Amino acid sequence: MVNNIELEEIINNKLKSYNINDPYSINGLQVEGKKKINKIVTGITICQELINQAIKLNADAIIVHHGLFKPKNSLKVIGIMSNRLRSLLINNINLYAWHIPLDTHLELGNNTQFAKLLNINIIGNLNNLIMYGNFNKVITSNELYLTLSNKLHCDVIHYNYNNNLIDKLAWCTGSGHNYIELVARSGIKCFITGNLSENTIHYSQEYKMNFYAANHDNTEVGGIYALSNWLKNKNLDVTFINLSIRKQ
Repeated sequence: MVNNIELEEIINNKLKSYNINDPYSINGLQVEGKKKINKIVTGITICQELINQAIKLNADAIIVHHGLFKPKNSLKVIGIMSNRLRSLLINNINLYAWHIPLDTHLELGNNTQFAKLLNINIIGNLNNLIMYGNFNKVITSNELYLTLSNKLHCDVIHYNYNNNLIDKLAWCTGSGHNYIELVARSGIKCFITGNLSENTIHYSQEYKMNFYAANHDNTEVGGIYALSNWLKNKNLDVTFINLSIRKQ
């Protein structure tokens, strides 16, 4: 058992959240529920299905990577926002979210866990959100496509404008497609992220790159899963529920 404020402090200290400016999320406790927490459910993104499963498990808290509130959120509580809040408040469930702190943490972070999943040797960072590295041996672009599809269990979009063997690559889990030019200008010809935009194909073509979009949530399973296991090692009752898109 842990106090709801104590739980927030434990994770804030581990992820060093106080030192991180996050324009995309209000990190920490977003919705206050019970003071005493016995059962915790974790997931990638807050949604009604995750809340419903937490209710069935009699959870006292939900911890996610993508929460309900952002610094620039609309103040209107309507539609699905109203439904989600009502479900949390009626059932007295605490909601926590950690976004950028869970992307960049060198032990538990999404980028680090992504590298572990794919057996990438981390060399360094292009910025705080982009890592780069290599494999133990060079591979083809199609081999990397198959590895991503199999290990992330999702359909992967691949733009192949560089048929050379892949000896170095960069990655940014989640929504990193806008960094494609930064990666290209660094000299790295292979970039993996979660999302893509309408101009991604043009950047890939003109910079002669291999670009992979492997779904936002699927690339970010690792961080919240690693945090879940870290909390379990502190003798907390944690159930991770993966609602990411699965390949049919």
